[in-house]
Amino acid sequence: MSGKLYIVPTPVGNLDDMAPRALETLKSSDLILCEDTRTSAVLLRHFGINVPTASYHKFNEHNSTRPMVEKLENGATISLISDAGTPGVSDPGFMLVRECRRQGIDVETLPGPTALIPALINSGLPCDRFTFEGFLPQKKGRATRLEELSRETRTFIIYESPLRLVKTLQQLAEVCGYDREASVSREISKLHDSTVTGTLDELINHFSLNIPRGEIVIVVSGYRNIAEKRVHRNKYKDNEDTDNN
Repeated sequence: MSGKLYIVPTPVGNLDDMAPRALETLKSSDLILCEDTRTSAVLLRHFGINVPTASYHKFNEHNSTRPMVEKLENGATISLISDAGTPGVSDPGFMLVRECRRQGIDVETLPGPTALIPALINSGLPCDRFTFEGFLPQKKGRATRLEELSRETRTFIIYESPLRLVKTLQQLAEVCGYDREASVSREISKLHDSTVTGTLDELINHFSLNIPRGEIVIVVSGYRNIAEKRVHRNKYKDNEDTDNN
């Protein structure tokens, strides 16, 4: 009888966000796969979890996936965690889940923390329909992807490093327009959690003078053509006139 793979989200910042069910799942596991065992050791020690760990990251997942599947086939209960947030979302996890599904091994993903949803809601931009881009290509395909995103009608979300933030905002402004609305969230749920909103031009000016630290999430409003913008402005004006009357 095969075992089971659990995908366990961990806090993106504040350790108090760790869910009781996630803790119980980790404690009852035979093995915990970590993106970085040193980073995860801090979390595991904090909650008194004494379970064997092993590395599972983007540099070894091709070679580690099959051995982990064999452990699961032999009845092991394995939990996968990343450094922060939900594994598989811009973190390792996809390959292992896919192989487990192919081999008929049970997989359960616990709901929990992720940086993109708080950043999206904090932005004040439409969040009924959105697309998650993750990290943009660094070289090959970057310009093409930026051009495609400039025509995306839904709000879109990008992960970025603080050192590349201003450059990425400038590139977005060049293809989307400097007046496109956007927001930048950093250090979500941590001590210096903050969100700055404005046009891309305003964000470029702000972060050129205030270089941030920590994890960055950029949220950009979707494309709207001139006719759509005019209808939106007129509708807003009509509502204002009604309120004044």
